[in-house]
Amino acid sequence: MTDGNRRRQIKSFVKREGRLTPGQQKALDTLWPQFGIDADDQLLDMAALFGRDAPLVFEIGFGNGASLLEMAKQQPELNFIGVEVHRPGVGQLLKAIEEHQLTNLRVACTDAVTFLQNQIAAQSVMRVQLYFPDPWHKKRHHKRRIIQPAFVELLAQKIHPGGYLHMATDWQDYAEQMLQDLSASVKFRNSSPSSDYIPRPDYRPLTKFEQRGHRLGHDIWDLLFQRV
Repeated sequence: MTDGNRRRQIKSFVKREGRLTPGQQKALDTLWPQFGIDADDQLLDMAALFGRDAPLVFEIGFGNGASLLEMAKQQPELNFIGVEVHRPGVGQLLKAIEEHQLTNLRVACTDAVTFLQNQIAAQSVMRVQLYFPDPWHKKRHHKRRIIQPAFVELLAQKIHPGGYLHMATDWQDYAEQMLQDLSASVKFRNSSPSSDYIPRPDYRPLTKFEQRGHRLGHDIWDLLFQRV
């Protein structure tokens, strides 16, 4: 039994799994041994996992994987790990990895917070990417947002000095909270010249969701903080 006075650990997701297509299920069944990472409590050996040493990019919640796939294609000099709890998206990305014959992208299907804690070594990540996380827009649910001071501290442990945390959201109040929480940390420095937001970097592709938002006049806020 858990202590009722202890705060519930923030998770990186809420389970809302859709239906798997036959192709996604086949990818999970056949491609997982090659491209998937099982969740356990052992630190990953990145050189063994990728067959090389290269800077690591870690993405939390990649959705259907289209954006992450494009980044891995455009930046072959980097290693990428994406974590997503929704199996249809994982299956979709596994299919795409095989179709494009990528060797620099691996996938995990679990809670990203626990995965970071247990399987990613300290100061081993060049960049953490958190794009369009669940905004938990109702004020009483803000405590469920993944960006919280405790999680910022965990990220500071995993990102090496000089590395980056890159976040993006289409909810202004979440952007303001992210800005506040990261600015309060002595372990991160805002890369924005105006100490707030940055234009979308070229390495982050526009998603279909984002393109639709632009057509509807929605704003997007990108935040980039460097580990000091």
